[in-house]
Amino acid sequence: MARTVTTLIGDASVSIITDGEKEFGPEVFAGTAPEHIAALLQAAGASTIKTNFNAVLIQHAGRVILADAGLRDLAGPECGHLGEGLSELGVTADQVDTLLATHLHPDHIAGMITPDGAAVFANAQLHVAQAECEFWSEDTNFQGAAAGLANNAKLAQAVLAAYGDRLVILADGAEVAPGLSGLALPGHTPGHFGWRLDSGGASLINVGDIVHAPALQMADPEIAISFDLDIPTARDTRKRLLDMLASDGTLFTGGHFLHPAFNRVARKGQGYELIAAG
Repeated sequence: MARTVTTLIGDASVSIITDGEKEFGPEVFAGTAPEHIAALLQAAGASTIKTNFNAVLIQHAGRVILADAGLRDLAGPECGHLGEGLSELGVTADQVDTLLATHLHPDHIAGMITPDGAAVFANAQLHVAQAECEFWSEDTNFQGAAAGLANNAKLAQAVLAAYGDRLVILADGAEVAPGLSGLALPGHTPGHFGWRLDSGGASLINVGDIVHAPALQMADPEIAISFDLDIPTARDTRKRLLDMLASDGTLFTGGHFLHPAFNRVARKGQGYELIAAG
């Protein structure tokens, strides 16, 4: 299967790379009645709760930028296909000069290092929000935490260490590259952010992880997922951003939208619906 889809945003070539896919169980949507989930799936014409793990390659103004890098080998053969995607695009790891981590969860950063902890992208600077670095670097935040969260912290620390002298701390709204700037989206993690690309009068927004299960959380943005570290703030961020996107019609993508993952959004009832970009 093709791992990539590419569009032009002004003078920038932007490619979504599908690193992998997965089905969620209803148990990760704590507080949402199973019958509500079933009704939303039926309305969406879906039988399971599907998600994708996406990275984005931006080639613009002489730069080769990779935003997020997938799960590597941490979730079995369904994931870890970033390298295949880069090959489809004719890009090698050494050509990537800029890395962007929307946040430091494993499905966004594992592909940035080898199993031995070496940097995969030897010529790239890694841009991460300050609050994200500080949270995952502080071991006391994970004393007594569930094993999964503590392991996530170890991986985040390994990635930060691998790019130590090439780590760039990103302030909200700071420019990463010409036309590319960060966008704070709090709640999912302390320093979770998206980004906005503007080129030639066109724009693309990456919303990070404000939505994990499009079939559920677009129709009902009140639905929370257990991976959000601050559920009320993440919910408010999701509702605010979807309302903004529905009002201004900007093209957008994100970490977990299904292939081809370039969308616009429209209001529908009490929620929203995705409109695939044509």
